[in-house]
Amino acid sequence: MKYSPALKALAFVACLIPLGQLLYNAWAGDLTANPIEFITHFTGDWTLLFLLATLSVTPLRKILGWNELIKFRRMLGLFAFFYALLHFSTYMVLDHFFDFPAIGKDIIKRPYVTAGFTGFVLMIPLAITSTAAMIRRLGKRWQQLHRLVYVAAIAGVGHFYWLVKADIRRPVQYGAVLLLLLGIRLVTKWAPRWPRFQKFQLFHSFKSWS
Repeated sequence: MKYSPALKALAFVACLIPLGQLLYNAWAGDLTANPIEFITHFTGDWTLLFLLATLSVTPLRKILGWNELIKFRRMLGLFAFFYALLHFSTYMVLDHFFDFPAIGKDIIKRPYVTAGFTGFVLMIPLAITSTAAMIRRLGKRWQQLHRLVYVAAIAGVGHFYWLVKADIRRPVQYGAVLLLLLGIRLVTKWAPRWPRFQKFQLFHSFKSWS
């Protein structure tokens, strides 16, 4: 599959589908008996999904051999922040109506709020520095800074896990996918330094030459 501006535009529209669904539900009066809770959970779910999608770009690029897949990573990351912003705004505006003292107490006393707020705050500098100009300006520091996305994802999964009280299947599923993506990254980073891996690469290189 070849990269094209049309394909990226299509992906952009696809990323807006959850927002469209939420707006349609609001227009149709189908936000359940507790609209604030529905919006909060809906935007939180999509934040985690987009975070995991962002983190899966590099492993998929290496598995599929489609290097141009990397061109979608920034867009996915920005959509993750967009839905996180909607998620936090729902909590701050609709749930607490700008009651900052109450919000501060929540952040300090409730672990799931602490984790969620931490993840959101970590995503802010990632969104701000996502432009091409900031990438050039920061140089190697940009890549180091954007490793915070892993911490943000861990905080997001922890936020979801502490939020649910009985059925933990979904946060556990998110955590398993995140653990897999982190494991793949560690293996691809450190495996080339292992002697056995180097022998394996040498063997396959020899077979390709013969």
